[in-house]
Amino acid sequence: MFKKILVANRGEIALRVICACKELGIRAVAIYSEADRNSLHVRFADEAICIGPPQLALSYLNIPAVISAAEIANVDAIHPGYGGVPILPGSDGVLATDAEAIEWAKQVGFPVIIKASAGGGGRGMRIVRDEADLPALYQQAQSEASKAFGNGDLYMEKYVENPRHIEFQVLADEHGNVVSLGERECSIQRRHQKLLEESPSVQVTPELRQQIGDVLSKTLSAVGYQNAGTVEFLMDQDRRLHFIEMNTRRASGPRNRMSHQRRASREIHSLGRQNHHI
Repeated sequence: MFKKILVANRGEIALRVICACKELGIRAVAIYSEADRNSLHVRFADEAICIGPPQLALSYLNIPAVISAAEIANVDAIHPGYGGVPILPGSDGVLATDAEAIEWAKQVGFPVIIKASAGGGGRGMRIVRDEADLPALYQQAQSEASKAFGNGDLYMEKYVENPRHIEFQVLADEHGNVVSLGERECSIQRRHQKLLEESPSVQVTPELRQQIGDVLSKTLSAVGYQNAGTVEFLMDQDRRLHFIEMNTRRASGPRNRMSHQRRASREIHSLGRQNHHI
């Protein structure tokens, strides 16, 4: 049995691991960026080590910094947290103000993209490359989203330069069986609207296809998802896939449809916070 471990994660995932360690009598060491100095997982850990500034690339995704923290704390092992579905770094939810958007952008690192939470199709969406431009672009996106969807709520993600848009189709039954039917590439677009879809994608290897399919089957089975669904990803220039959203298909009414979509997407995000890319 380990006597002391470092939890290489943050937020709720890190907190759950730390609580489990306490139940087992194992000392837990937390890591944190300067922005997370007062976070709950830091306060609950037996020890805590700052590993860098707010930017994810300079802290939580900085592997040498994590290893150095483990050596300083003299731990027996490193716990990576848990996860599976790769997601883009971004805000934890809806942005309350443009000031909050600036703080998140500093953590995520520019460029970022602001998106409408209530819709898509390129409306209520702005790419931000500089802090000075963010307030004006935030207001533009909010106004556009309000007019288009009747809801001005916005969220933020890290912007992927020249991405490929790849979608995985899934089917799930009432017995918990989930299968992935493979992917299609929808990268040829105009104003964020798809013009042509190609299947299979020439950019997805058999190994990556199997890996993503297995993760999606496990995740959607865990939340009890039923019916068809489309899980959308962006592929960066290093051929890493990042989850962006899930479009659900249900025969029930709009309210149930929205509830199920939010639950499925929320679970995917929850399971994927540890692994930011694959």
